[in-house]
Amino acid sequence: MIEWLIRLGVKEPEKVSSPAVREQYGRLAGMVGVGSNVVLFLIKFAAGVLFSSISVMADAVNNLSDAGSSVITLVGFKLSGKPADAEHPYGHARMEYITGLVVSFLIILIGLQLVRSSVEKIFHPDPIHFSWLTVGVLAVSILIKLWQSRFNRTIGRRIQSTTLEATATDSMGDVLSTSAVLLSTLAAKVTGLQLDGWMGAAVAVFITVSGIRLVGETIDPLLGKAPTPELVKELSDKIMGYEGVIGLHDLVVHNYGPGRCFASVHVEVPAKQDILVSHDIIDNIEHDIQGEMGIHLVIHLDPIVTDDPLTTQRYRETKALVKEISPLLSIHDFRLVVGKTHTNILFDVLVPADYPESDQEVSHQVCAVLKERYPEDYPVITVDRNYTSTIVEG
Repeated sequence: MIEWLIRLGVKEPEKVSSPAVREQYGRLAGMVGVGSNVVLFLIKFAAGVLFSSISVMADAVNNLSDAGSSVITLVGFKLSGKPADAEHPYGHARMEYITGLVVSFLIILIGLQLVRSSVEKIFHPDPIHFSWLTVGVLAVSILIKLWQSRFNRTIGRRIQSTTLEATATDSMGDVLSTSAVLLSTLAAKVTGLQLDGWMGAAVAVFITVSGIRLVGETIDPLLGKAPTPELVKELSDKIMGYEGVIGLHDLVVHNYGPGRCFASVHVEVPAKQDILVSHDIIDNIEHDIQGEMGIHLVIHLDPIVTDDPLTTQRYRETKALVKEISPLLSIHDFRLVVGKTHTNILFDVLVPADYPESDQEVSHQVCAVLKERYPEDYPVITVDRNYTSTIVEG
């Protein structure tokens, strides 16, 4: 049924990298979410009112919040599909993250309101009027929520949407919460225990915690989340696969929303290689990465001396000295400028983003070990913070 719905609602569903197709997927997911959750809300709320069950009504309101979330998802995918303009040259794809954040806060608000209602029910319980109709409604709700989770996860993974992945996780949470309500209803019938308020509180707390967790998941890409190790490795492997490339460093990836990824990197080539040849290699890499991975890549070319024995020796020795300070440190852009009275050693030290010591402290330590080893030389050091923890050498 999922594939049938996709074929019905999405033209050319295999072209998931197309913004238009992505918007169609989002619209389909939103419409299915609104329709199914509104139906669940109406049925469950009516059953809760009819049989005086606060936990069933709480579960119904949760479904209503899910319907509201689906409406926001619809709007988010519509706005994120807008093309770039003069004020937003990187496009509007991050609107998907913003709408996800709005949904998260909405979930938290509803969860807190349900906590209050459930606590009142605990201290002032009303008898639950058992009905097999209520049991049937809850059982059907569990099955529908299981299907919703699978539906959203299928689409979310297909178009790599964190919003829909979160929606799928939320649906699985609804399965657990509705199961708890079903158990309280059966417990009231079998044992006479009034667990309605307690189960309602448990559902409300679960909703609130889920909302808080979703806030973290949606705010990370807005703050600038690091690229995945898989993406870094794939990108690095592709670049290193070109003849004439001997290393890369300073890879930085900027995510402006699904399908809007920009990156920059320094690519090392032999200094003796013809500059036109090197430039042609760089152009080919940028063009191929754009076509194969959908990443707008800008490459800075770094010529590396590979045929000077002194430079090679000093590079290896300096690299070892820096590693003695910390195995987390690495160097690149190494050059020697040999003069009559002294030699300048110029290079960059690559430092992890979460390295505990400051750039000034790192620079001081590196200079100290070099001056001890080469007292006649002058180190000129630039400290770089590494945003991807990646440096590759051929």
